[in-house]
Amino acid sequence: MSATTTTPKARAIKTGPDESKSLKSVPEAAPAAAIDEGKSEMTDTVKESVKETTAAASTMFNEFNERAKAAVEKSQKLAEELVEFHKGNVEAIVSSGKLAAKSFETIGQDAAELGRKNFESAQAAFKGFSAAKSPTELLKLQSDYAKSSFDSMVAQTSKNTEATLKLFGEIFQPISNRFAVAADRFKSAM
Repeated sequence: MSATTTTPKARAIKTGPDESKSLKSVPEAAPAAAIDEGKSEMTDTVKESVKETTAAASTMFNEFNERAKAAVEKSQKLAEELVEFHKGNVEAIVSSGKLAAKSFETIGQDAAELGRKNFESAQAAFKGFSAAKSPTELLKLQSDYAKSSFDSMVAQTSKNTEATLKLFGEIFQPISNRFAVAADRFKSAM
């Protein structure tokens, strides 16, 4: 629009039988050039508004896409970390299982060896019992055998208790380490 505006000239229109009393002023038709100029300005304004709206929408969608991509990348990274974390957990459980199997195998071998020794000791004691010359000597041999068997049992029980405690400490160490890793990740996430 131009800086100066022009107003159309008014002309009188007859409205009824008494023309002198009721003349109304009606704007004179605007020239065609002014109408074309107004149409052109309106079209330019609409086009500019469409361009601005399109640019704003495009910017908004681009920002949305960037944020969505960032969120997907972050989710993928978290998923990879989670998979790696659980992989470590599985490895810890497998390691604990291997240690447990090896330790139980050792305990089983020790128990078999103990059973063999006890059998040999009992066999030797019974041979000694049968060679006893008097009931007093037999009671003394039985008493010695019972005492040595009891002492052996107490020593073996103590040894087994220590071995079992050590075994469970070794078995649960990899799992305990994973709990420590989980606690560290939890603390760092907060």
